[in-house]
Amino acid sequence: MWRRAALAIAGRGLREPLGVAGRRGQSAPPHGVSLPHGLCPRSSNRDPPGRDPPARSPRIYTRTGDSGFSSTFTGERRPKGDRIFEALGATDELSSAIGLAGEFSSEKGHTFVGQLHKVQCMLQDVGSNLATPLSSAREAHRKRTSFSEKPVLELEQWIDSYSEQLPPLRAFILPSGGRSSAALHFSRAVCRRAERCVVPLVQAGEADPNVAKYLNRLSDYLFVLARYAAMKEGKEEKIYIKPEP
Repeated sequence: MWRRAALAIAGRGLREPLGVAGRRGQSAPPHGVSLPHGLCPRSSNRDPPGRDPPARSPRIYTRTGDSGFSSTFTGERRPKGDRIFEALGATDELSSAIGLAGEFSSEKGHTFVGQLHKVQCMLQDVGSNLATPLSSAREAHRKRTSFSEKPVLELEQWIDSYSEQLPPLRAFILPSGGRSSAALHFSRAVCRRAERCVVPLVQAGEADPNVAKYLNRLSDYLFVLARYAAMKEGKEEKIYIKPEP
């Protein structure tokens, strides 16, 4: 869920992703910062002194979006139909599709499963950048959610490595080649849609251009990986055949 990468603790000063505070294990919010409805500090005055209080999980629901609005990392309240949330939703869907492809690939013992997990982690960072519209972001926000070109270059290295092992393309390939390959093709299609959602944000100056570049390379990577998975499993890739008139 994109909220895990982008939803912030409400209050004055710099808002931070929900996961950051959780990783710190802080028992109370920072000075001057209030927790949103449903999130309680991990300790209270009723906890016995000298004893660690039991961990309390925050509620999944907050009711803050019931009116059709949601928050960006910068604290803006925007309609849920805003193109920022469209892009965040597409990115979340992409990560889910890759997760499914990763499970199928793991069952077949593919060694690239670790790369897919890393991609899912990078998509969390993509979501953080998208949830921080540059038009309202302070410098502190930008530093925390910036997206560099390094992941783009890494994808290009992976693409080149797998491409060298594949037979040349001589026809249009249809999504096929076994469950791993087909799931990777599906992920590629979702990735293309996520890219189409992100490009307008980049063109409007609301998101880092490297985010769009990453999604562009990622779709290429998923295509090459789908072909590689089919090859390693000995599955036939179906090709386009023009129907008879």
